[in-house]
Amino acid sequence: MISVQAWADTQELWDFQQMGHEPRRCSVAIGLGSHDLGVADVTADLYHRGLAPLIVFTGATSRTTREVMPKGEADHYRERALELGVPADAILVEPRARNTGENITLSRALLVERGVSVESALLVSKPYEERRSYATACKVWPDVAWVSASAAMAFAEYVDSIQDARLVIDMLVGAQQRLMVYPEQGFMISQEIPWSAYEAFERLRAEGFTSRLLPDHVA
Repeated sequence: MISVQAWADTQELWDFQQMGHEPRRCSVAIGLGSHDLGVADVTADLYHRGLAPLIVFTGATSRTTREVMPKGEADHYRERALELGVPADAILVEPRARNTGENITLSRALLVERGVSVESALLVSKPYEERRSYATACKVWPDVAWVSASAAMAFAEYVDSIQDARLVIDMLVGAQQRLMVYPEQGFMISQEIPWSAYEAFERLRAEGFTSRLLPDHVA
């Protein structure tokens, strides 16, 4: 049973993760692999709207996806985009990345290899990881103008679509922790974090939403 306070705290973190960027035409759209095929849907929609002439799907597998996406997240995303009418020659697949930093680093290497010049990029993620993904991309590939994008869904609607509230809350808590810890480790740029987000994070951690916390920062 998830408490009323936990729902409120999760909404706080959800709202903070939203970057509020307006999608615009960019050199490429990069869809970050995960358990959520909705990322592929959003990326395909951006392509069909003429906002990116090329898509890169990036991602291997993780403990969350190895059973449901055995061929790898990027390959499953590609299949989904093809179903949605994106032509095969508009999709590149980067199948090795296992974290957000690798998503960006390996996508960059692939685009360089293919001779694609990138000045700007639509960074497509799950809604609750917009800010974390943006902060990582700005650190790893700073000379690109990044525009965050995700499914335009309310928190409750998203939880209903995933059908696993605890997973979503755990992932949000993990994303928030990384925003607080990773800048000091050089993995992402610093973000100004409101005190209300710190408090929400601490309450959720105390309630046991810890499965996606970094091993050295669980207690």
